[in-house]
Amino acid sequence: MKIAIRMDDISPQMDHVKWERAERILMERGIAPLLGVVPDNRDSNLNREDKPEEEVFWTFIRECQEKGYVLALHGCHHVYDTDQGGMFPLNTFSEFAGHSYEKQLERLSHGKEILEKHGIRTELFMAPAHSYDKNTLKALKRIGITKLTDGFGTRPYEYCGMTFYPIAHHLEKQWDKPGYTTLVLHTNTMEEKDFERLERIVSRREVISYSEYLQAEPQKAGVGHRLWEYWMATAKRVLVQIRSGRSR
Repeated sequence: MKIAIRMDDISPQMDHVKWERAERILMERGIAPLLGVVPDNRDSNLNREDKPEEEVFWTFIRECQEKGYVLALHGCHHVYDTDQGGMFPLNTFSEFAGHSYEKQLERLSHGKEILEKHGIRTELFMAPAHSYDKNTLKALKRIGITKLTDGFGTRPYEYCGMTFYPIAHHLEKQWDKPGYTTLVLHTNTMEEKDFERLERIVSRREVISYSEYLQAEPQKAGVGHRLWEYWMATAKRVLVQIRSGRSR
């Protein structure tokens, strides 16, 4: 299986030391990832360093784009204010799922305007907490975003007028299958074992730049696939909760 990389929670006060360490691992092998950029971060959990001057951050983002990294709109404020998991319930909280179409359109429009103000254009959306609903998809199409990094499967698929680029649900069990998937990295919280795992993956597996993933021909997805995906996301969430309870 071909593996693309996405890096979540790119914001001004992220842990740049950890991010740069992960980036070096990828750059040494010519792998250009997808970056989820939070346009107007208000989530204190993402703040790991002092806040730089605004233009310093946006210059950094434009430089990433010049390197060939793909950029995605990663929500607006990255603040969870509903208890909804939406159409892909890996979590039961959201910045978008559960809100009205109008509210979601307002947030998404604001986020996209901030990116464009700083010279960043994208057709890709990365939902904070992976949670979105049909109003999210409707609002995204309204502002010209037609691609979403989420879902499960072995290749991109089309649904509700959007193209979805699936993430890994259990990467080690997907190694030998044909197709594509995405390894999700949250560099803010990566530990030594996570960097070691990333090294092993990029050394031993076929890891590709995200731009190559975007060239893969999408399939049509029906209701059956969406039901399977919903069940898989729910099952994964429950398993994570059980394991977290055992580790306490």
